[in-house]
Amino acid sequence: MARIPKETVDQIIHHADIVEVVGDFVSLKRKGQNMWACCPFHHEKSPSFSVAPAKGLYKCFGCGKAGGVVQFIMDIEGTSYVEALKYLAKKYGIDVEEEEKTPEQQLAQNDKDSQFIISNWAKDHYHRLLLNTDEGQGIGLSYLRQRGLNQTTIKTFELGYSLDQWDDLLKSATAAGFEQKYLEKTGLIIRREDDQGQDTGRRYDRFRGRVMFPIHNVSGRVIGFGARTLKPNDKTAKYLNSPESDIYHKSDVLYGLYQGRQAIRTEELCYLVEGYLDVLSLHQGGIKNVVASSGTSLTDGQIRLLKRYTDNVTVLYDGDAAGIRASLRGIDMLLEGGLNVRVVLFPDGDDPDSYIRKVGDQRFVEHLEGASQDFIQFKTDLVSREAAHDPVKKAEAIREVLQSIAKVPDPIKRQVFLQQTSQAFGIDEQVLITEYNKLVRNASQKAPGGQSGGASGASSTGQPTTSNQRPATRNLTPEEEAEALMYGASPEDLGGSSAFATEEKEELEPLPDVLQQCERELVRLLVLYASQPLSPDVAVAQYLLAQLEETPLRTPLYADVLHVCQQEMEQGRWPEVRTLIQHSRSDIRALIGDLATERYELSPNWTTHQIYVPRELDLIQEACDNAILRLKKEIVQRELNQLQKELRDARDPAAVDKILEALMLYKRLDNELAAHLGTVIPRNVG
Repeated sequence: MARIPKETVDQIIHHADIVEVVGDFVSLKRKGQNMWACCPFHHEKSPSFSVAPAKGLYKCFGCGKAGGVVQFIMDIEGTSYVEALKYLAKKYGIDVEEEEKTPEQQLAQNDKDSQFIISNWAKDHYHRLLLNTDEGQGIGLSYLRQRGLNQTTIKTFELGYSLDQWDDLLKSATAAGFEQKYLEKTGLIIRREDDQGQDTGRRYDRFRGRVMFPIHNVSGRVIGFGARTLKPNDKTAKYLNSPESDIYHKSDVLYGLYQGRQAIRTEELCYLVEGYLDVLSLHQGGIKNVVASSGTSLTDGQIRLLKRYTDNVTVLYDGDAAGIRASLRGIDMLLEGGLNVRVVLFPDGDDPDSYIRKVGDQRFVEHLEGASQDFIQFKTDLVSREAAHDPVKKAEAIREVLQSIAKVPDPIKRQVFLQQTSQAFGIDEQVLITEYNKLVRNASQKAPGGQSGGASGASSTGQPTTSNQRPATRNLTPEEEAEALMYGASPEDLGGSSAFATEEKEELEPLPDVLQQCERELVRLLVLYASQPLSPDVAVAQYLLAQLEETPLRTPLYADVLHVCQQEMEQGRWPEVRTLIQHSRSDIRALIGDLATERYELSPNWTTHQIYVPRELDLIQEACDNAILRLKKEIVQRELNQLQKELRDARDPAAVDKILEALMLYKRLDNELAAHLGTVIPRNVG
């Protein structure tokens, strides 16, 4: 298989800015020297994902993922090292020269890469059919033009057309050298089965005679397709989507996010619509911060995806009352995800696509601005109109609104919504709070483990937090517990929610191997401070490597990192985090990312108040000396333990004398090392 030359890899890594690359996927905000965001790899509501521009690496202190710019693309895309390099090369306009590969060689990579490759090929195939065939132009392109779409929009979203034939794609892909199994895995073709469910050996195209909407992930790779039939009186579904596959999970995808993510971040707002054509028409009309759930109910995965780019979502509804009712649960999920939700309604019979074509771009924007209203207020108006003057229906309407308020994680917002609801229904606020508490308690009792089923904002009594109440206790994450305890909080201060305050104490995990910890510390100092001078002629890397010449590291991973550092030195370069973090081995990348990241930074207030706090760099000679001494002392301790064991088992007097002599030698060494380290009480051996 072809390889990318090292010179090209170095060029890619040199040009790839980790802030720019990560910023394509999450909204980074500066805090101190680093950039922070909510982690794109796991669900969280407060940022624990850090990017260190100076070191060229990222680290999540919640889930532990860490690495450099190449590793980030591998993690976010689930792709190989080589494919991640190609992604970055394309982003920065760097030519990757490889020997020509056949389709078979391309598909010899892992299954995911193969499915990405064949999905991209299918997208290009459908796009060519739309633009360059009589059927594509006469049916597919004609339909898109009737819907008001221009050539730029068609090209931007890479729209296509599938011929009304049973096996056009299958034949074309086979002729191009692609393997049939990957066409099946991506759902582009379907195997025919008999009445007993047995494979007949025949295959046919899934999409036939349809306009094709390629579905991209956030980095622009095609992962699936949506397809609309254009046949009159067709008994099949109007829209047909790709099935779930290794690369396509519809619950984690939003149509249009790839094309609109930068606008969403810039505008700090995302418009959420239902269909493909809604996205296309609004994007063409200049409203690029728009995505669609593609006709499916909103999922937690889609909400987490939105949360990466903005906290503000406006849902665009058509005037259909039944459709609005069916969508209310999805809005509650948006609220529960910590998003600020607004709603815009369109006149009866209109959806976003038809309305913008009817009134034009400018009037459409004016409608968005004038008709936008907060979701809680919108739901209150909706259910109160439905209840009219029926007291029973009115009571149910109030409970519906309270259920939505209970989803809001922010206690201040909940309090404001309760006040608004009280005024809207003309009911005493305290009565609402009492009913709210009952809902919270009921949800807590029904949820597994007694946890609140979404009404997490209540206090222990279910009471919503108000300005004169103590903030509601919530379960802390392990990272938050550690941070609180670090700054002097007791387990009791954590409200009994801490893992440290459980009645049944879990069995403690064994402590890490001391020798490994000593070796890890030496590797950390070497990686972080390699070029730092200890004297005019000696730097940290030279000093540590010289000290370790006769003391080989026993942990394989640390020994390998040491060897990589030695290779860098032999090439006339200092080992640097920015270089080491791009290593082709994933375990080395993970270790470097872990060693080079710190969750906490020294506050500038210390300097402001003229309080000098020594940094590790100021004491680097002492740190290096102590690390070497601790490693040697641990090795001596292990030798002492081994000799003690041999002494117990020895029977020959000559052997006993030899062991005792060695014991005395190692004991003297242990005492000398202890004296250098300032150890008061040597550790017992035996």
